[in-house]
Amino acid sequence: MGNVRKWWHDLIVYQVYPMSFQDSNGDGVGDVRGVIKRLDYIQLLGVNMIWLNPIFTSPKIDNGYDISDFMAIDPLFGTMEEVEELIQEAHKRGIKVIFDFVMNHTSNQHPWFKEALKGKDNPYRDYYLWADGKNGGKDLPNNWESFFTGTVWEKEPIGDQYYFHLFAKEMPDLNWENPEVRKAMIEIAFFWLDKGIDGFRLDAFIHLQKEAGFPDLPGLKEGEIALAENYYANLPKINEYMKFFTTTLRERYPDTFIVGEAASATVDLAHAYTDPILGGCDTVITFRYFTMDESAKDPRLSSNMQKTSLLFGEFKKNMHEWQRAMADVGGPTLYWNNHDMARVVSRIGDDVHYRDDSAKMLAVLMYLQKGIPFILNGEELGMKNLYIDDIRDFNSPEAQTFYEEALALGYTEESILHNLRESSKDASRGAMQWDDSAYAGFSEVKPWSGVNIEPAYNVEAEEDNPESVLHFYRRMLQLKKTDLFVDGSYFPWDTDDDFYVYERVLNKKGGLVICNVTDQPQEFVLPPLEQQGYRHILLQNSGVWMEGDNVHLGPYGAVVFQTDYTQ
Repeated sequence: MGNVRKWWHDLIVYQVYPMSFQDSNGDGVGDVRGVIKRLDYIQLLGVNMIWLNPIFTSPKIDNGYDISDFMAIDPLFGTMEEVEELIQEAHKRGIKVIFDFVMNHTSNQHPWFKEALKGKDNPYRDYYLWADGKNGGKDLPNNWESFFTGTVWEKEPIGDQYYFHLFAKEMPDLNWENPEVRKAMIEIAFFWLDKGIDGFRLDAFIHLQKEAGFPDLPGLKEGEIALAENYYANLPKINEYMKFFTTTLRERYPDTFIVGEAASATVDLAHAYTDPILGGCDTVITFRYFTMDESAKDPRLSSNMQKTSLLFGEFKKNMHEWQRAMADVGGPTLYWNNHDMARVVSRIGDDVHYRDDSAKMLAVLMYLQKGIPFILNGEELGMKNLYIDDIRDFNSPEAQTFYEEALALGYTEESILHNLRESSKDASRGAMQWDDSAYAGFSEVKPWSGVNIEPAYNVEAEEDNPESVLHFYRRMLQLKKTDLFVDGSYFPWDTDDDFYVYERVLNKKGGLVICNVTDQPQEFVLPPLEQQGYRHILLQNSGVWMEGDNVHLGPYGAVVFQTDYTQ
């Protein structure tokens, strides 16, 4: 494939979670008009693509990922005319637009599924996955667990079969073996491409194939269920489906940008998914970067709902491997945050003692590597986890289940809520902080998700502070756009786990990135000047100073040097 420069290699993607971004009509929920209002802000940040989480008609069982009409805008977010205006206004500012594309499932309120429930002879029956129960229908078809806890099977209301749902029971999985399903999804994609959007983030595409016959997961006791990813993730036909999908779209729209959510994909699978001959994605988002410390977790409770810390040594090995393996396709995706994760400055940084410097250091560490940055709205402000003090205010079903199970095991309510505030995806969905007014400038009424009111951490305050996280992000992204940090080769430096150090090199010019990933001062010794030519500081956070070849870095210190190997 080679190192051919593609148009999308210099993308900087800003993820907008529409419900939490900007309310324009006073109902406490963000909307399309709100995004239009803030496009100048997004442009000034240095972004050239926005990704919107789902805004389609939905019962909101899973905040819009349960879609009942793929070609209609949910009235909660606005109108089709406003979406068309958003696309036009973004393009005027040099900003491309991609939408979430939910491939794996629909809502159970979708007309296809309502038809499918009418009986085995209905033409839409085969749009979904069905199985008979064991023992004459009394027992579940198999022992697979869903990602939202509980079995993957739900008995149809009238009839004797079970339908398959990898997520909530209100989100039945589509049958991609059926060519009519593949054709229908292509038609949906073309509908939006015809509207002018520039591509898609493919939700959960690695789950489109399930193991034929739905075999039981071995080793479980009678009545037990467990996650069975080997049977419903990254199976061989995924690339076949993806190649058909991406090739068909690009026959009409050659520059369609496709980023796939490949949560559990290994680096080899990711490379295959991004191979134009095999899968056809431009890039993929994996969760494999982040090796977390599992030692303190209670094995009786859901792992994803328990606070933990990043093992930086393992993370560094992972990232270096992904950098090496994905170099010939433009590098991997680069991200700390998304709508399914707690906020990075709380999850990995230090949002109490060193909030600014840890936020800035993490930005430098991640986004100056080779690859495409994906930044979640509010990250550029150093937004921390949303403070939620009532279990009823958590929206994710997993949080409710965790709360009940932890109470039953004897955990106190406060300890459970503290844990969920630190780990739940709800913690990342607080309203965007535009100013320090009653609802942070997001709305004139209480936001649907809650909001943190912080005098120093909002757009208005940070605009006035040249040392703010916001101004730092703008400077960092300007640096990211240079040829060196887009096209330059990536060379990791071998250091202990207190540091994350790498160099980008292009035409004998270099950018040396040094990050202290600890809350303690550190000293880093540079090679002699004659090995690197001159040095010039391109970017740094506070607490960094030089003494000869020694770089002194305060807690979470970060510095980027320009180097020159032509001397």
